Amino acid sequence: MQFGIFTVGDVTTDPTTGRTPSEHDRIKAMVAIASKAEEVGLDVFATGEHHNPPFVPSSPTTMLGYIAARTDHLILSTSTTLITTNDPVKIAEDFAMLQHLAGGRVDLMMGRGNTGPVYPWFGKDIRQGIPLAVENYALLHKLWHEESVDWAGRFRTPLQSFTATPRPLDGVPPFVWHGSIRSPEIAEQAAYYGDGFFANNIFWPKDHFKRLIGLYRDRFAHYGHGTPEQAIVGLGGQVFMRKNSQDAVREFRPYFDNAPVYGHGPSLEEFTEQTPLTVGSPQEVIDKTLTFRESFGDYQRQLFLMDHAGLPLKTVLEQLDILGEHVVPVLREEFAKGRPAQVPDGPTHDALVARRDQGDQDPAGAPADTQEVRA
Repeated sequence: MQFGIFTVGDVTTDPTTGRTPSEHDRIKAMVAIASKAEEVGLDVFATGEHHNPPFVPSSPTTMLGYIAARTDHLILSTSTTLITTNDPVKIAEDFAMLQHLAGGRVDLMMGRGNTGPVYPWFGKDIRQGIPLAVENYALLHKLWHEESVDWAGRFRTPLQSFTATPRPLDGVPPFVWHGSIRSPEIAEQAAYYGDGFFANNIFWPKDHFKRLIGLYRDRFAHYGHGTPEQAIVGLGGQVFMRKNSQDAVREFRPYFDNAPVYGHGPSLEEFTEQTPLTVGSPQEVIDKTLTFRESFGDYQRQLFLMDHAGLPLKTVLEQLDILGEHVVPVLREEFAKGRPAQVPDGPTHDALVARRDQGDQDPAGAPADTQEVRA
């Protein structure tokens, strides 16, 4: 199991002080949070991609490259790379460059995003969201796995004998997750290529995600990548902790009640009951996170959202200390118990290189005897 944190990079007013951080403050805070994540022993730091206020992470590879120079072990990822509005050629080259600079400590999560206006800002039509995701990723996959690419599609100019540079480190592209909160087509796409599927389950009830993950697992096996239990699954979650649960609830409630992503809807108690949100003691976080395996099966990556809703940096760093000292060590031990031997570990560059050298390409490419996935 890999444990880490992911951020959406929101600039939100702290309701307890009325202070709104500047964009500069928020960007520097994200870097400090990533460094803290490595310090407390987490495996992954992931950033979203947004191009609209109140979010700041519009250039994930720039940020992750900066963080790569200041860390040694942390896997650097995106929690969304907009496969619909970014040019696949640019994604291929940017992330291969980042992969070289970070010594392979890079993967990325493809997503369509949750902001409708971003499509026309980049010359795209939101009504083509799923077809764009399918075609653009097919091209990106080809660019990473073939040196000379000929390509013609619906949404960009053709390519003739094109080579994306630099080539992926050690000839092995970054591992790809496909993130979704609602679209079975994206689960199908992840399964077709043998990639990972990240169910960002932080806002919806678990039954919805049980269906999506179940579909992905079944189709992963259908395409010949392994058994359903060998599919690569990641999950989200959001937590706020104090030694005593009453203190955690009292401190977090004003943030929940006022934050744009939470406030003015279900109560804190209702939201906690229906989603992964856990506000309480470290033991309560451990207990609830362990139930995820009961719902979704053994999985590979657990990311927590912790720096949101206007929480000040000092508080977020305190949360990471608690997570690293009291929560993750227990989760590692408990998730390892009874984990079947055939369930794969979380993906790393070294493991992917080893699999390539052993002649086992999964998860690396679509099966040769199937037609390309369609929207």
